[in-house]
Amino acid sequence: GLDCHIGSQITSVEPYLEALDRLLDLLRALWNEGIEIRHLDLGGGVGIRYQNEQPPDPAEFVATVHARLQESLGVDAGRCQLWFEFGRAIAGPAGALITRVEYLKPTAARHFAIVDAAMNDLLRPSLYDAYHAVLPVTPREGVAQTWDLVGPVCESGDWLARDRDLALAEGDLLAITEAGAYGMVMSSNYNSRSRAAEIMADGREAWVVRERESFAQQMAGEHRLPPQAG
Repeated sequence: GLDCHIGSQITSVEPYLEALDRLLDLLRALWNEGIEIRHLDLGGGVGIRYQNEQPPDPAEFVATVHARLQESLGVDAGRCQLWFEFGRAIAGPAGALITRVEYLKPTAARHFAIVDAAMNDLLRPSLYDAYHAVLPVTPREGVAQTWDLVGPVCESGDWLARDRDLALAEGDLLAITEAGAYGMVMSSNYNSRSRAAEIMADGREAWVVRERESFAQQMAGEHRLPPQAG
């Protein structure tokens, strides 16, 4: 097969059509050499809505790309399958990071909400300046203020969201949305922080699909050196 990956968080179909045209040029050249290609894989990269993005509808997206394949190859289109890898589009909206407000620190310049999640749990904001919506698990009455959500890691880059208008109190639970892609897989034990539990929910039912990591599990791979003789 022929496979390509042209980027990530792409919110229009045009780049994929251009990529398909390039693959089809190569496909014809290989067919002319007697090399049979069984699939064309346009990879992943289809974007999702984090804030104001308008990604294409998946069904319309596939139909548009498939129409270009049919138009270009005609009756030969049946000689190979068309594949996609919609990882982010499937996993991203399916996950949320749930975190608790530990402390509120209003200052003259900015207001900080210190939460129990951190950059080791969701690296995208610190690494990419990425936006994730923040929703209260239980909405609170009161006047909203503008908060920066920051974690307890000893880095100035340890933040999860900036300039969010929320009515908050210590102890509140917040949901950081669209965290199902590039969330847990990019998490780490930085600052000896244990990775979070993963919960799968379906309506009112929930299952633990990954236990919360313990500090003992972090240390399990460490080995003491044998005592020195003499």
